[in-house]
Amino acid sequence: MQNIISIFGLLAILGLGVLFSSNRKAIRPRIILWGLGLQLGLALFILKTQAGKAFFTALGALVTKLLDFTKVGAGFVFGNLVNDSNLGFIFAFQVLPTIVFVGALMGIFYYLGIMQVVISFIAKIMVKTMGTSGAESLSAVGCVFVGQSEAPLLIRPYIADMTRSELMAIMTGGMATIAGSVMAAYIGMGIPASHLLAASIMGAPAGLVMAKLLVPETEESKTKGAVSLTVERTESNVIEAAAKGAADGMHLAFNVGAMLIAFIALIAMLNSCFHLLGFGITNFAHLLGAKTFVLSLSIETILGWVFSPLAFFMGVPFQDVTQMGALLGQKIVLNEFVAYSQLSSIIAGTSAIHLQPRTITIATYALCGFANFSSVAMNIGGIGAMAPSRRGDLAQLGLKAMMGGALASCLTATIAGILS
Repeated sequence: MQNIISIFGLLAILGLGVLFSSNRKAIRPRIILWGLGLQLGLALFILKTQAGKAFFTALGALVTKLLDFTKVGAGFVFGNLVNDSNLGFIFAFQVLPTIVFVGALMGIFYYLGIMQVVISFIAKIMVKTMGTSGAESLSAVGCVFVGQSEAPLLIRPYIADMTRSELMAIMTGGMATIAGSVMAAYIGMGIPASHLLAASIMGAPAGLVMAKLLVPETEESKTKGAVSLTVERTESNVIEAAAKGAADGMHLAFNVGAMLIAFIALIAMLNSCFHLLGFGITNFAHLLGAKTFVLSLSIETILGWVFSPLAFFMGVPFQDVTQMGALLGQKIVLNEFVAYSQLSSIIAGTSAIHLQPRTITIATYALCGFANFSSVAMNIGGIGAMAPSRRGDLAQLGLKAMMGGALASCLTATIAGILS
């Protein structure tokens, strides 16, 4: 029954894309059908075939092994804060160093030309099947590996001349996926590696699907049918490339740490205010004679109410829809790091909340993306700096791109729900 609900959820998400489309008549069925086909094919391969399960399990094990290498480096700097299990899980010393190490690896892979080959290969598949332009396909695939701020650098020469639909695609693609360095950090937190890897890869075509529903192409792209990726090599050797990548990773790790401190503290402050509000309403109700009335309010409760219908249509078991809605709300209103940290505590059994295995799988896919309000500002600022003449278009498309990114993640989650 829940699988059938997920099918209706998939249609509902596509329907929302059509409802908010800027030009419904210009929607191209080829992009939508091939985009869904690529997602469904990948999901079938991962969830329903032995080869797919084995491949992504092995890939997840490889990432986990990389995390062990991170512990060696972090252990040298932080000592027992990393290796002593009696101290428990310390996020700053056991997760953030992963971002630094993966940043160094990405720097090496780019210097050697490995990432360029992988990104170009996948982008060519999307251009040939979906019919998207070369520039937007490269950016969408690049977001899976390097993130929403860095991926547009791959297509920097083309941004100023891009169509509005292409600008929408690169912004939505960035918010529908997560960067490789951050993905490794989530795996280190205990999020299922195989599903997380699949979710981010599926996010690339999903982002293009939602972008082309919300802002269909009505102009002629200068990179139509072509894939050309050139990355200027500024490092003199592989050691400098690793050092630069590590420095970039350290900058990101500091930002993540600061962001979590601020947002989790803000949640605690808001919850305190909501608790007082609920307490006041409860006392007022008692004065009116409703002695059994109790209202317990928190930011999680309110977000759970707001987003529970979306959780239900993704195929989440009914008893979990409010908790799942709260996770979705945290991801969109705050950021996915806060939501994944909550999910990791549920998986580890250290949270008072309990979720069904099906819900955890769907949540892993639904939370996989940078769609939140701060990402809108990052996209306008980052991409706008590369093409100042397009800042106005980027600002107009920002909130719609956030919506597209969030719906793209929900789209991958419903497909996982259909097949789970």
